[in-house]
Amino acid sequence: MLRIKSIFVPVLLVAACSQQPVTDNAIGSYGGVMPVDLSGHWERDYSRGNDVDTELRKLFYDLGPAGTGQLYPGNPRTGVPGVSISSRDVPSILALARLADLITRPDVLTISQSDYEVSVERRDDFAMLCQFYDGAAKRTVSDYGTEICGWDGDQLVSNLILPDGLLVSHRFTISDDGQHLRVVTTVSSSTSRVPFTLSRFYMKFEAPASDFNCIETLSMKRVCSTGELEP
Repeated sequence: MLRIKSIFVPVLLVAACSQQPVTDNAIGSYGGVMPVDLSGHWERDYSRGNDVDTELRKLFYDLGPAGTGQLYPGNPRTGVPGVSISSRDVPSILALARLADLITRPDVLTISQSDYEVSVERRDDFAMLCQFYDGAAKRTVSDYGTEICGWDGDQLVSNLILPDGLLVSHRFTISDDGQHLRVVTTVSSSTSRVPFTLSRFYMKFEAPASDFNCIETLSMKRVCSTGELEP
């Protein structure tokens, strides 16, 4: 499940509203073998991707001059259907952009993958856990909301449905050579008729060996030591 730190709460309150968003219908089952292997250590490639200010400029250019009520016909880049926008839409779009920037700030990802789950650890931030049984994703519920993971072709998709109508979606795509990872994050809310999307790129690297050995225990949970540990 996704665990969001308290830093996001003020932004969530700004971006939240009463209507629950629709989940991604493209997420489907798979044949029991995960389509691709995303596992590894990944560090941010700052030479690629986009930044919030640039994306906001592009978005407002696509939508037309704020305050005109211009009808936006939709385009493939944002995937937004035709909407009529005004200056009242600007604060909610800015709130989504701020949230997307916070969510995508971690510069190192550690992805572990087995036959039944994909775990994405994000340095100094929330973690994601997708679990699969019999070729289908298991829906998980937490205090924050409901997370639905799945595969859209060879892309891993995670949709976190938060209370009050906020949806955070991640799409993970690995390159053919397995050395580059693209993560597309989209934040949407029924306070805004336009979602906000950021793309981040990562390169695989070899993490240095840890000086600590760790095991999971029933009574003490995770225990680490510089020596050998008895299970």
